[in-house]
Amino acid sequence: MKLIKAILILGILAFPSFAQEIGGVKGTVRTPRGAVISQVTVTARQNDKDIKSVVTNKNGDFVLDKLNAGKYNFVFSKDGFTSGTINNVEVGKNKIRDLGDRLVLDVDEGDLVIVRGSVFNQDGRSIFGAKIEIARISADGSAKKIDSKYSSQSGEFVFRFSKGAATFRVTATVNGKSASKDVTVEEPAIYRLALTLNLDKEEDK
Repeated sequence: MKLIKAILILGILAFPSFAQEIGGVKGTVRTPRGAVISQVTVTARQNDKDIKSVVTNKNGDFVLDKLNAGKYNFVFSKDGFTSGTINNVEVGKNKIRDLGDRLVLDVDEGDLVIVRGSVFNQDGRSIFGAKIEIARISADGSAKKIDSKYSSQSGEFVFRFSKGAATFRVTATVNGKSASKDVTVEEPAIYRLALTLNLDKEEDK
């Protein structure tokens, strides 16, 4: 019985020392323009081995904890973005190190489907501020809206998607008047289109 008690006491005394050897990192992943990126895989590597991975949440945040104290390389990866790496990060004992909220991944346009277009009036002039909606067309012909934005000062707009075959319907609207075009994509590339709206002179000012 005394031997069992002695072992238990030693185990209890040893536990705090072991717990202090554990640490981690946290941070936020963004695009160069500051938008947060969700579903980025963050991997801790040590001696060329993957130790542990987590995925960023909808706010681009992550916490990668329960790492043994020491130096790590951290790799950030997501389809459609270039990979990023932070090397030789020291993880302290019983601490979560903050890597900051400006961990930036660039868009890898070579791996994306890019729908780029312009909006004009009947005279060929660019339209600023037209509402642009893009919908995915299903096999049964139904359309599901997936994104929207407004045309720029030069009448331009752009949508970016992960690679994959699909048919999209792009619609431009100004003051209740609309024009649409369908575009079928098959592989990563830039797909261009132009939309023309027949506007009254007052609407075009």
